[in-house]
Amino acid sequence: MTDLKNAQLAAFVLRLSLGIMFLAHSVILKYLTFTLAGTAQFFEFLGLPAALAYLTFAGEALGGIALVLGFKSRLVSIALIPIMLGAFWVHSGNGWVFSAANGGWEYPLFLIIVSGVVALLGNGAYAIENVLGKSAQPARA
Repeated sequence: MTDLKNAQLAAFVLRLSLGIMFLAHSVILKYLTFTLAGTAQFFEFLGLPAALAYLTFAGEALGGIALVLGFKSRLVSIALIPIMLGAFWVHSGNGWVFSAANGGWEYPLFLIIVSGVVALLGNGAYAIENVLGKSAQPARA
């Protein structure tokens, strides 16, 4: 039998980690490292519209913030999966390991899976929605 308190803490740690990772990929990687213009050029190189780079940045940044705060974690996690499916597609020809040249596909796949698990678990402990009285159903044993 699962301890409900531990399940809530585990959901919180997973949600927080996922949110930080999305923030890192948006702010540190796309904004600070490659710049938004550089990211848009990369998207165009892939044959995608440049505007999609800005939408991807916004989705990852806003989604990351929402996850860190614990706001609509289930909905946000599901909404981030298509972005990660795009990253999976981009890296699919590079092999398994993400440290390979141009990055592999295991890390985007892992983020897809973690996003799915957060969608199943909900906010967990220490979520802003808990303070607002709108918390999602707690994780069940």
